[in-house]
Amino acid sequence: MTDPSPETLGASYVPDLAEEEIDQIRRWHEQAYAQGRAEGLSSQSFDYLGLVVVVPPDVMPVTGVSQLLGEAVLAEVGPGDTVLDMGTGSGVNAILAASKGARVVAVDINPHALAAARHNAELNKLADLVEVRHSDVFSAVAERFDLIVFDLPFRWFAPRDVFEAAMTDENYATMTRFFSEARQHLAPGGRMLIFFGTSGDIGYLRRLISKEGFSARVLAEGEAVRGDRKVEYFSYLVS
Repeated sequence: MTDPSPETLGASYVPDLAEEEIDQIRRWHEQAYAQGRAEGLSSQSFDYLGLVVVVPPDVMPVTGVSQLLGEAVLAEVGPGDTVLDMGTGSGVNAILAASKGARVVAVDINPHALAAARHNAELNKLADLVEVRHSDVFSAVAERFDLIVFDLPFRWFAPRDVFEAAMTDENYATMTRFFSEARQHLAPGGRMLIFFGTSGDIGYLRRLISKEGFSARVLAEGEAVRGDRKVEYFSYLVS
C-alpha cells in the first residue's frame, strides 16, 4: 500500500491498512470497550505513580500501559513549566505534571472527566496548580505552553458514547486538527508528549507529525498480547 500524499492528510481519513489489520483492530476495540464498560459500572480507585486517583463511570480508567506516558511526564516536566494536558480524562497526567511544580491547564470534552480531574487534583492537594476547562481540542485554549501532553484515542471509529470517545476519534478528525494547530500553542522550545499504539493506525500518526514539520523520538515503549498478536505502545517526545 502507498502512503497518502501530504495534501490529502487532514481530509476524510481512509485507513491505509490491510483488511486483516482493520478487522483485528475492530475486534480488539470491541473487547476493550466491553471490558471497560463492565469494569466501569462504579467508581474505581487507583494508586498510580504516587497519586490516588478516583475514576467514575464514563471516564477512561488507568490501564496497564498508562505508566509509559505517566513516567515520561514525570521525567520531562520541570518546576515552573506551563503544561497543557489535552484530553485529560481523570486528570492523571495533569496532576503528575503539577506534582513536579508545573502550572497546568487540563482540558476535555467529557463533563464526567472534567469533574473527575477537578476532584483528583483536590484529592492530591494540587488543585491550585491545575485549571480544568471544557475544550474541544484548542477551542478554549489561547495560551502557549512549554509542554503539551496528549494520550490520543487510538481508533478512527465513531464513538457510541462519551466513554468510547476516549478510545475513538472518528476519521482521526481530532488528531488531524490537533497537529495542524499545535504549533500555535507551543512556546519557543516547546515540546509534546504523545502516546499511541499499534492497535490504531500508527502510520497515520507518524505522517501527521512529519507533515506538520515536527520530529519525534521514542521515550518509552511497551507491549501487550491481544489475541494472537502483539500490540506495541509508544510514548513519543515531539518537537
